Amino acid sequence: MTMPADFDASEFIDGDFQFHKTAYSSFATVPAQAQRAPMREEENARAVAIQQELADLKRRQEEKEREKAAVEERLRRRTELQNGRQEMLHNLTRGIGLLEEAEFTARRDAEQMAKALTDFRDALTKVEAIREEAWTVDNSDVELTRALTAVENARMEWNSARLKFPLLSGTPAQSEGNSSNPFMPSALAGLGFGQLCRMGFALTWPLAVVGLAALGVFVAVLLRR
Repeated sequence: MTMPADFDASEFIDGDFQFHKTAYSSFATVPAQAQRAPMREEENARAVAIQQELADLKRRQEEKEREKAAVEERLRRRTELQNGRQEMLHNLTRGIGLLEEAEFTARRDAEQMAKALTDFRDALTKVEAIREEAWTVDNSDVELTRALTAVENARMEWNSARLKFPLLSGTPAQSEGNSSNPFMPSALAGLGFGQLCRMGFALTWPLAVVGLAALGVFVAVLLRR
């Protein structure tokens, strides 16, 4: 009596069926589970979050705009500072030069004026010291020569000072020159522009009236024709 062989599971497996099953399963797709629609509370929370983000963006934009405005203001002030500094450097340097020159001229004029005053006083003292009544027959010629010399020196000092200081010449000569102008009668020299205009109108209005009357007659004659 023969004993049965050991059990072999591969004997009961269909190879062709197993191959087709494996190939089919490799191409088969498992449908994905559908995504759930958001709830109302989730939508509200999302809307609030978006609104908060927009508010944050707006706040940051406003901060950046304020920062930009501050930077532009600083740039404007720096530009103003630079322009003002250059302007003041130019003006002050020029002003210092002009004032130094004017101060030097004024100091020189003051020194010359002080010297002229001293010379005038000395010349005045010498001219006032001339006493003809004190002369004698013996010294009259010497005293006369001395007096003439003092007067001539005083005249030289006076003429020299008049060239340096025009104020010593005064202004009456200028007014006299205006009064002697042959083209400006003395009766009209003191009148103003308005007075002269009124005087001219008073002198010319009769001629204007006559001209208007003649024009009116001429127009009337033309209309009658």
